[in-house]
Amino acid sequence: MMLYLDSSALTKRYLQAEAGADEVISLMKAAVRNATAVVSRAEVSAALAKAVRLNWIEHDVGQAARANFQDEWLGLFRLPIREITVSRAEDLAWKHGLRGYDAVHLACATLWHESLGEPITLATFDEPLWRAAARAGLQAWPEQLP
Repeated sequence: MMLYLDSSALTKRYLQAEAGADEVISLMKAAVRNATAVVSRAEVSAALAKAVRLNWIEHDVGQAARANFQDEWLGLFRLPIREITVSRAEDLAWKHGLRGYDAVHLACATLWHESLGEPITLATFDEPLWRAAARAGLQAWPEQLP
């Protein structure tokens, strides 16, 4: 399985106390390749910082999660954001009513799908993106959102 993770799914890999974290970890282990957009680097780090700021997790837990994320970043297949990606995202935002970075994630995943010619599973916990992924010809994961 070729797996694309948006930041909502990828963050669960590092905030293991969150619901769905174990499932994301298992899914990533089962994948042939794990991919995400380069913008996920900032999005995941921001989500970890927010969890610390709002006292959802202790500061040292957040720092450890961030260090783990930084260590594993280069092991992810990182999809670049180019003009073609932004152009596709613009169209997808209108077509599916997506927010900006959700449209960028969908654009990256669909462009990757087209370049590989293989099925792509898009992991997300964002409902509009999850629904749009299926309409765009990708396998949306999880099968049902919590």
